[in-house]
Amino acid sequence: MATPDFVLELRRKIGTAPLPLVGVTAVVVRDGQVLLGRRSDNGHLTPVTGIVDPGEEPADAAVRETLEEAGVTCRAERLAWVHQIPRVVYAHGDVVDYLDLTFLCRWVSGDPYPADGEMTQVGWYDVDRLPPLELPDMLTRIRRALGDGPTLFEGGR
Repeated sequence: MATPDFVLELRRKIGTAPLPLVGVTAVVVRDGQVLLGRRSDNGHLTPVTGIVDPGEEPADAAVRETLEEAGVTCRAERLAWVHQIPRVVYAHGDVVDYLDLTFLCRWVSGDPYPADGEMTQVGWYDVDRLPPLELPDMLTRIRRALGDGPTLFEGGR
């Protein structure tokens, strides 16, 4: 996965110390189907995910990441879930704490394809017959995005 330049610059200054980042998940839907792709770094089937750039609106990041990774133009409709992902420690030692913002997005145009190499395959999957996802959290993100309730916030107890 391509690491954003601003993260590389921060890493030069802080090394592998924990870095808080804001991530987005774009649950893109079209006619009862959801857009999923197989990640090139670990082979997991997931919705589109990515990191919010400095100064970027999170909904714009979800739309941008969808176009960059899957070649699909979408419109962010609703923030569905805000949650802290358990700390990630990468094999090379970098430590990251991601705050994920999951958006329900609507397909506008484009046929999905692995546009930037972050995914090896991308396609539409029937919402009612999703294949097994290696990461249960991804299924939760999809379900929360497809729900019609208010934005869900974890914590705050």
